Amino acid sequence: MKDNRIYVTKPKLPPLEEFIPSLEKIWENRILTNGGPFHQQFEEELAAHLGVPYVSLFSNGTLALMTALQALRVTGEVITTPYTFVATSNALLWNGLKPVFADVDPQTLNLSPKAIEAAITPETTAILPVHCYGQPCDVEAIQKIADDYNLNVIYDAAHAFGVNTPKGSVLNYGDLSILSLHATKVFNTFEGGAIVCKDIKTKTRIDRLKNFGFVDETTVVTHGINGKMNEFSAALGLLQLKYIDSMIEARQTVDALYREKLAGIPGISCITGDGEGRHNYSYFPILVGPEYGIDRDALYELLSENGIHARRYFHPLVSSFPMYRNLPSAREDNLQVALKAASEVLCLPIYPDLETTTISTITDIIARGSTAA
Repeated sequence: MKDNRIYVTKPKLPPLEEFIPSLEKIWENRILTNGGPFHQQFEEELAAHLGVPYVSLFSNGTLALMTALQALRVTGEVITTPYTFVATSNALLWNGLKPVFADVDPQTLNLSPKAIEAAITPETTAILPVHCYGQPCDVEAIQKIADDYNLNVIYDAAHAFGVNTPKGSVLNYGDLSILSLHATKVFNTFEGGAIVCKDIKTKTRIDRLKNFGFVDETTVVTHGINGKMNEFSAALGLLQLKYIDSMIEARQTVDALYREKLAGIPGISCITGDGEGRHNYSYFPILVGPEYGIDRDALYELLSENGIHARRYFHPLVSSFPMYRNLPSAREDNLQVALKAASEVLCLPIYPDLETTTISTITDIIARGSTAA
């Protein structure tokens, strides 16, 4: 049975015929992984496209995040957000680190600098913020806190491919930034991830950690893992780079149309961020406030009944999961803004070829819901 639902994300892929020569070349090279020619070329071209010094490719973003924490030898407590995908804090547990949750800013839903500073203890060694929905964190304020307290900053930039601040790529902030190149992201290699770093010494350590700790064929110098990206994914990434700017432009058009059609519906607000730099329009989250006719979950069901598969993204908070909820920082009174956002957020479908008529259908359903009480 054909699935006619409209999903939040839908991978936009280049024409198959353009990928066939890459497949033939991989077969001809007889190199399928282990840092082959497509992998090396993709690292170089991706760094150039993003405007960053160095990129290390990974098989997925979670392994990249776990390796980043290893690369900086992070210990003790790490301040992070509860308003994120669970991989962010799971990477901390995998490294034997203690997550300390801090509340978010009500405008951007990113970690609040004031909440970060209030959460610092003598055991704190790092901050792990998330550029939620691709909206940049307050990177200047976070860096000042890190400098004042001598802390590392590792950004979970899973949503932030191609996002720029007025001073350049948001990926250049902090000690390291981690990208997800998963199929649900604005730029994808089906599965994939990357670490952005600033110097060749750090990249060398990262590259050894993702390849079992090998230096050469017979020398292992650290307890690495297998996090390497394969040649197929790297070749797809190279091809996707040719189209990413036009895809982001198309997503911007969808974003603008949503905002126009949702304007004036009581209780519906769109997350705006700071309005500076370049966004990638990776998600379209709305907040369903008390002035709306029904609550968020009821609107979610209404959309679903009409074939629209929205996401309550991020609900529930990571801090509510069994492995985190007993932490002192997971108390509800410590995370009031994040809790409110998690109860109100709904991500609407957004992808480059989302049709205007479909957008109108979605916003018409939302408008009708406002009078459903």
